[in-house]
This record gives sequence, structure tokens and C-alpha cells, in this order.
Amino acid sequence: MQLTFLRGFRVFIRSLFIACTLAVASRAQSATPPEPTLDQRVADVEAYINNSARTADVASRVAGPGPGHNGWMMTSAALVLFMTLPGLALFYGGLVRRKNVLSVLAQCMAITGVVTLLWWGVGYSLVFAPGTPYLGGLKYVFLEGVGAAPNLDYSAWISHSVWSMYQMMFAIITPALIIGAIAERMKFSAVVAFVILWMFAVYFPLAHMVWGVDGLMNGVWNGSAMIRAIDFAGGTVVHMSAGWSALVLCIILGPRIGFGKEPMAPHSMVLCMVGTGMLWVGWYGFNAGSAAAADGIAGGAFLATTLSAAIASLVWAGLEVVVFKKTSSILGMCSGAVSGLVVITPAAGFVSANGAVIIGVLAGAIPFLFCVKLKAVFGYDDALDTFGVHAVGGTLGALLTGLLANSSINANLTVANGYAKSNGLAHIVANGSLWIEQLKAIALTTVLSIVATIIIAYAIKVVMGLRASPEVERLGLDISEHNEEGYSL
Repeated sequence: MQLTFLRGFRVFIRSLFIACTLAVASRAQSATPPEPTLDQRVADVEAYINNSARTADVASRVAGPGPGHNGWMMTSAALVLFMTLPGLALFYGGLVRRKNVLSVLAQCMAITGVVTLLWWGVGYSLVFAPGTPYLGGLKYVFLEGVGAAPNLDYSAWISHSVWSMYQMMFAIITPALIIGAIAERMKFSAVVAFVILWMFAVYFPLAHMVWGVDGLMNGVWNGSAMIRAIDFAGGTVVHMSAGWSALVLCIILGPRIGFGKEPMAPHSMVLCMVGTGMLWVGWYGFNAGSAAAADGIAGGAFLATTLSAAIASLVWAGLEVVVFKKTSSILGMCSGAVSGLVVITPAAGFVSANGAVIIGVLAGAIPFLFCVKLKAVFGYDDALDTFGVHAVGGTLGALLTGLLANSSINANLTVANGYAKSNGLAHIVANGSLWIEQLKAIALTTVLSIVATIIIAYAIKVVMGLRASPEVERLGLDISEHNEEGYSL
């Protein structure tokens, strides 16, 4: 009887062991995505080509980023950095007087370094990590978890690391635009302090609200967006924020010594023209790159960018002839081209070729009036027309986007995009009321930029001072603050 019991016990143990083994194997098998069929593999390739979502719950044979889209975005990131270094540096450098050219270059270099450090530490996370509608969380602090695999919140085919670097270039150029308004008179140390505080108070929150996955104003990709606005490449985030802040800062700082009493002509239109060309070339990365893929939307943005810039350049130069009864200037052509690039930015991936032409005409005319006529009427010293081009141009572009956005150009504005269907964006685009949402985004951006800049500027003024001394300003910031000169002739 004892032998029978032992045999039965062994059979029981063996059966239990087999059952457990089969259960573990079954669980492991269910946790592993099934091997893709031929149809699923073809669908994966089609998704890559069309920049659409991967095949769900299938072991993809293209597990990482798509090489074509990744390559285009790395190129675009380099192009956007090229806009600041050396594009903007040369453009602004040529427009100031000879004694201050290095100060502009030094400010652009310093801003690039400072913003890069902030972006690595916490900036990227505050913009693109999930958080609140107003600011991202701390998920990506020190770029933790930002690697080769795509961040599916923003793209199925671009490395997260590439996406973070591409967006960093936007963060770099935005505060660099501000220095055009306060050129030739603000202390270098004050510029650096202002940029650090401004990034936290204005850029990081605003960029999250417009582009963050749960942002307040991200009408395209947040199904719960409270303001269903659209901004393809930075009309509000970049140009409006920098332009309105620049106006406030230049007023608080006061005009340059001799402003309105002595000539302050650009010292090198050659540098200005070269810088303009670099900005134009780099802007293709700025606008076409904002499609986050090498696809048809990127191609449309490329087309729209070209048309708007070229037409605005001609319109501005033509208005010089009509208004001043003189020949067109290279400064006018450059200013018009940059205005055309600014105004098309929020609309680039949403408008047709004809829409881009309309934008180009208005971009050459309206900023012209602000830069040439209204600045003189109000008397503020916006040294290099940052407000007239970027604030006015960015505001104009955001509004025109609401009037000219075309769902046949970008399907993300239709019910085919579940987010646009959920939050009602598709409906308001279809019925022509998108401009109302754009006005809400314009108002919020303007108020945030103005209020934050006032607080930051006066805080720095009290703690360390904003402005160079009269002696330093008369001698020039190059030799006084950097102990160097731009030219040794």
C-alpha cells in the first residue's frame, strides 16, 4: 500500500510540473507578438513610406526608426542650427554699426550654448513630456530615455534623440531673435541672464501648450485641446513670443545714445545679404522639417515657403519705390524675404500654393508699414526691426493660417485625424471658423510674452542692471565687453 502511495505521489508531482511548464510557455507565447505575415510586413513598409502608424501588435521587421525620415530630420536639424550660426549672426551683425558687430556674434554663440544646456537638463522634458495642458512633466530630465527608438507621441519613424535635437534648434533661435531689438546697448551678462529666465517663463510653457502631446493649444495632436489652434512651424511659439518680448525689452531698455539724431546705418550690407541667404536656406529645415517626415506635407511646406519669401521680397522692394520714390534697396529685399519666411511659418504645411502667394503679398506689405512708418510714429528703438518683422509677421501669419488653412492640403485637419475629430478642429476648419481659435492663441501668446518680459526685465535691472554704461556704448560693445574688434584694417 505504501508503494502504491509513492507511485501515485510521483505521478501527481510529474503532472503538476508539466502543467506549470505548459502554463509558463503559453504565457510567454502570448506575450510575444506573432511573427508578421507577408501582408503585415507590406503594411509596415507602406506605413513607413506614408509616415503613418506602424502595424499594431505585430513584431515589425523595421523595429527602429525609418532611415529616410530620420535622415531628413537630422538634415533639417542642421539647417535650423545653420539659421542661427551663422545665418542670424551675420544678418544681425551686418545691420549694426562696425563697433558692435562682434557683440551680436558673441550673443548668438552664448545663447546657443546656454539653451543647449537648459534643453539637456530640463527644457526638452518641460516641452515634450506629458504633463499638464500648460507645461510638460519631468519624464525626460537630462534626456533620460531619449534614445534611438521613436517617441510615438510625436512620430512613428523618427528617433527620439533626433526629434529632441531638431526641436532644440528652435529653442536656440527663438531668444536669439530678441537681440535684434536691443542691439548695441544691452550688457552681455544681462542678455545671458534674461535668456535663461525667459526660456523658463515663456518658451518652455508656450512650446508645450502649442506642440506638447497634451498641450492647451495643440489642436492637431491633442484630442482634448481647449484652444483648437494650429501652428505648423512656430508662428506663435517662435516669432510672436520673440517679437513681442523684443518690443517690451527695447522700450524698458530705452533708445540708443544718439537715436534719431545721428546716422546708425548698417555697417555691411554684404554680411546682411549673406545672412539672409543662409536664413532662407535654413528655413527649409524649419518649415519643411516640421512635417516630421520626408513626405508630401514636407514638400508642400517647401513650396509654400519658397513662394512666400520670394514674393514678399519683391513686394517690400516695390513699396520702397512707390513710397519713397527711389530705387529698391538690398536691405528692403532682405527684409521682405525674411518677413515672407516669418509669415508663412505657421501656415506652411496647411496652405496651397495660391494661399502662399496671398501670404507673400501681405507679408511684404504689412510688416513694411510697421518697420518703415509706424516705428517712426511711436519712436521706439527696435534697432533691427525684430518687432516689425517677427511680432507683426508672426501675428499676421497665425491669423492668416486660420483663414487660409486647407484640409485638402493636410489630412490632419480632417476627421481622418482622430484627434481633430475628437476636439472639433476638423469641424471648425470645415465651417471656416478656425480664425477664432487662432485669435485665442494670438491673445494668450501676446499676454504671456509681454507680462513675463516686463517682470524679468525689471528684476534683472534691479539686481545687475540691463544697460551698458554710456562710455561703453559710445566706444562700442566689441572692445569694451569682449576686448576684441571685428575688423583690424
